[in-house]
Amino acid sequence: MKTLPTLLTSMLLAAWMSLAAIIAIQNFSSVSLKFLTFQSIEIPVGVLLVFGVGIGSIGTAIAPLLLSSSQTNDDEI
Repeated sequence: MKTLPTLLTSMLLAAWMSLAAIIAIQNFSSVSLKFLTFQSIEIPVGVLLVFGVGIGSIGTAIAPLLLSSSQTNDDEI
């Protein structure tokens, strides 16, 4: 029964990565990010989007691990 959620998650991730690749190819203009007083080098919008999707995917994969460990600690008390 674990096969269906895994398949749906894989399909969703593949769709997001495909969309990011399409946008990366179409948007070749360079941008630089500014945060407070820091400014990055100029990089293409598509590359920035792919990094954002990758970081979000990793964060989404790690979040359940962190949340499940905090919930088990609450149950033990």
